[in-house]
Formats: sequence, structure tokens, C-alpha cells
Amino acid sequence: MQQKAAALAYDKDKDSSPRIVASGVGQIAKAIVQKASEFDVPLFKNEVLVDSLVHMDVNANVPPELYQAVVEVFVWLQNSEKSTQISRF
Repeated sequence: MQQKAAALAYDKDKDSSPRIVASGVGQIAKAIVQKASEFDVPLFKNEVLVDSLVHMDVNANVPPELYQAVVEVFVWLQNSEKSTQISRF
């Protein structure tokens, strides 16, 4: 099975909803994961969500039917960042 990856971004001042900033399969997915690792971006694994996102255009907004899954990603990320900040002190 080929690796799949998608990267999301959300700026509450600019975006009406989260948007896809990168996505792909195979070598592109590996490059996305590599770049995330270089910048210490935590990786969240959800095969169903990534399967939906990789078929969408880059810079497209996440559709409403995926909001709940994306909220779970952002909550997980926020909690990961908090625990990282606590462990750095």
C-alpha cells in the first residue's frame, strides 16, 4: 500500500475553514512527512481522513462533511503542543 499524506493549515483571521496546503501519495507523501519531521511538526494518523484529503486540490478548503475529523486533528495537535511545552520547562 502506498503512503499517503496531507498537510492542513488554518488561520482564523484569513480562512473560513481549514485548507489543504499539501497532499499526495508515494514519493510526494514521503516528502511531506520528511518536511514535517524537519520542522518537528507532529504527525496525526487517520487513514480515512487522509484518503479524503489526498483527492482534493491544494489550497482547497476542507468540506463541511470532514470538519469533525479535522477538529479532532487540531485538538490533538493543540494537546501535543501543550505537553511539549510543559516538558521543555
